[in-house]
Amino acid sequence: MQKIVIHGGKPLKGEVPVSGAKNSVVALIPATILSDDVVILDGVPDISDVASLIDIMTLMGASVSREGDSLIIDPRGVRDEPMPSGKINSLRASYYFYGSLLGRYQSATVGLPGGCDLGPRPIDLHLKAFEAMGAKVSYEGEAMRLSTDGQDLQGAHIFMDTVSVGATINTLLAAVKAKGRTIIENAAREPEIIDVATLLNNMGARIRGAGTDIITIDGVSHLSGTRHQVIPDRIEAGTYIALAAAVGEGIRVTNVLYEHLESFIAKLEEMGVRMTIDEDSVFVEKQTDLKAVSIKTAPYPGFATDLQQPLTPLLLTAHGTGTITDTIYEKRVNHVPELARMGAEIHTTGNGILYHGPSTLSGAPVKASDLRAGAALLIAGLMAEGKTEITNISFILRGYSQVIEKLQALGADIQLIEA
Repeated sequence: MQKIVIHGGKPLKGEVPVSGAKNSVVALIPATILSDDVVILDGVPDISDVASLIDIMTLMGASVSREGDSLIIDPRGVRDEPMPSGKINSLRASYYFYGSLLGRYQSATVGLPGGCDLGPRPIDLHLKAFEAMGAKVSYEGEAMRLSTDGQDLQGAHIFMDTVSVGATINTLLAAVKAKGRTIIENAAREPEIIDVATLLNNMGARIRGAGTDIITIDGVSHLSGTRHQVIPDRIEAGTYIALAAAVGEGIRVTNVLYEHLESFIAKLEEMGVRMTIDEDSVFVEKQTDLKAVSIKTAPYPGFATDLQQPLTPLLLTAHGTGTITDTIYEKRVNHVPELARMGAEIHTTGNGILYHGPSTLSGAPVKASDLRAGAALLIAGLMAEGKTEITNISFILRGYSQVIEKLQALGADIQLIEA
């Protein structure tokens, strides 16, 4: 078992780089299965989800090597064999193998996805899209079987009942080699979808409209190898910007795409956070006299659900009362009792979270319940006086590349301990 130990209350300063986007790369790696040649991904973060995906790709027959932050993937040896359990069950993004294997082989047998427990996250929209293109769905033990019974996938007109990043990407993966045209209406618009579509187009796919709510895919028979730069992780960027405002005495966050963070930055400006936004970085000053605001998450370009938890510790430094309402994941409140254990004036309500600040935090033993809750506890531990021990840190390591080293470089007293 590992744990993170923080001796908090120390001001931080310096520069922290943002790594490649987790929510992109977990789809980009399965997408390479569709290529008929080698694909190189640059800017791949050093996180456990990537390590799990590399293991899965290797088990499937791909050749994968890593050189620095680049992955060299040769998918030509990938076999159409059942992948019912094991690593598949360890992460949510394993469901992208449904779309990529279905697109390449017209069949897939893959274990049900795992990941953070954030409440109901059904994959019915994924299955609806696959079925519209001609696939049949069945269950074999703990795995799902998708098959067209040897027939080609067919382009289809698909309307997403709700906006879903995962379903939009999975439909893209299945449709790029389908016969004819696929149209996705009410598609998700997140930057990670544009990133996946860019990779596929560079491989020879014909995708138009990624980043809008209507995406058109004209199927092709062949996809070639390519080299692709993963976009910066907007959630990691937002996390470090929030951290810088909470405990920084001048921190520059680099490799930031401001246009991916507009709603988040707007909320910080509403709080009174002082920062300077440059072309690819954000410099955050030492803060005083912040005011409480209310947060309501929404699909992109609204306030990202993945950023409400990392922002919560900063909200606790503000004067006044505010609310947090997550419209995407109902269980994204598990960080609240942990922050309360550290002295925060915060509690859950019928439809969200109510907080009052400023709160003075004290170090305490706490437990990460999911990835972004873990990020919130990291920031809270750096803010708190005394010693904070965070357990269940595998969630944090799933999504934040070299987080201990990056925080130490800013002057944090933080260690990862093998317990």
